[in-house]
Amino acid sequence: MWILLDNYDSFTYILHHYLLQTGNECIVYRNDEITVDQLKALQPSRLIISPGPETPLQAGITMDAIAHFHNRIPVLGVCLGHQGLGMFFGAQLQHAPSPMHGKTSEVQHYSHPLFNNINNIFTVMRYHSLTLGDLDGTGLIPLAHSTDDKCIMALAHEKYPCIGIQFHPESIGTPEGLQLLKNWAKLF
Repeated sequence: MWILLDNYDSFTYILHHYLLQTGNECIVYRNDEITVDQLKALQPSRLIISPGPETPLQAGITMDAIAHFHNRIPVLGVCLGHQGLGMFFGAQLQHAPSPMHGKTSEVQHYSHPLFNNINNIFTVMRYHSLTLGDLDGTGLIPLAHSTDDKCIMALAHEKYPCIGIQFHPESIGTPEGLQLLKNWAKLF
């Protein structure tokens, strides 16, 4: 069973519906309605950390969940979840060059299996004004960047089964979003 940790994002249940389309059971819990101990007792096989407002430090148990699960099961961070993964491993959260709320960008990926059957340059929907800075020394590897402002749009840890994506795969503005989630379901 997969767990989707809801950080009070408006589109959590669209993301949930996409995750179900990968053929896996997935249950949603809000970030302040369950404890890490309760999550551990559920023995999830994967953890997905949703987008949401504010920063990862203000997102309920998000950072504690990353701390516990990052080296145990595959973790996917989406938008705020991506930022939380980056921060956990030591990347700095900073203002994006421009706010990108409800804007599309072209993204170029670096041929990671997460992007199987996805064109090298593809369109994504972005909803963020914060971004991760330099990944040097974090153990994180950039997997994709936006072609317009060069923000990191996807990352993976070199040792742990952790992947982050800054954009929203559940948005109609990310036509390849479902394919990307299906690819993630086959990793690890």
